[in-house]
Amino acid sequence: MVLSVEDLTLEFEGLRALSNVSFAVPDGALTALVGPNGAGKTSLLNCMGGFYTPTRGRVTFGGAALSGLPPHRVAAAGVARIFQFVELFRHMTVLDNILLGRHRHMRAGVLAGSLFWGVSRREETRERRRAEEVIEFLELERYRKEPISALPFGIQKLVGVGRALAMEPRLLLLDEPSTGMNREEKENLARFLLRIKHELRTTMLWIEHDMELVGDLAETIVVLDFGQKIAEGPPQTVLRDPRVAEAYLGRARNAEKGARS
Repeated sequence: MVLSVEDLTLEFEGLRALSNVSFAVPDGALTALVGPNGAGKTSLLNCMGGFYTPTRGRVTFGGAALSGLPPHRVAAAGVARIFQFVELFRHMTVLDNILLGRHRHMRAGVLAGSLFWGVSRREETRERRRAEEVIEFLELERYRKEPISALPFGIQKLVGVGRALAMEPRLLLLDEPSTGMNREEKENLARFLLRIKHELRTTMLWIEHDMELVGDLAETIVVLDFGQKIAEGPPQTVLRDPRVAEAYLGRARNAEKGARS
């Protein structure tokens, strides 16, 4: 298993967001992390990405500990993250935003970079070529020189995927990438997730609320509720689990009752 979460617990001043969560993700697998709002899914990704330090337990990736490392060290270990909301530089072009993902691979110093000569010039050429390969992979050629602010929302989300892929990650953390997309945009995203899995063989942990997408794409589903793991397994098993149905439908019924009262 390339990614391992062991007895992970996260507390904030007595509030427990995660409680003894354990699971593992095989190399090259697409694993979905699902659960109702407030279940602790994003908190778990924040522990993996270096934004939170778990109270107990640990996260390991490729045998090395991730938990407790700052975000830049996590990125250097080969972990990239796609956030729920578009976190792009809106005044910059698609190409320039994706180039930012190449930053961790650049080695030229400040002086060489300012002169744009020798090593710096060769490095810039190489990294632009790699960014163009990502643009081609995601079929974004027609948008490459467009500013982010001029693009449809679904294309902006794909650019976010592209910036993460430009890092050449071994592990990709996706926090609800389909949020705000229409059905056509979601189907397009699904197509690229499958390409990332089969062609790039990148391991992915994917938070998603669209259970139709999850059932179609994920090999394994891990379900959280109130910070605890309540189910884990293949989609055909997990999606029929009564505990999973209760976690989703029970919350929906309670919300409906609250709205009526």
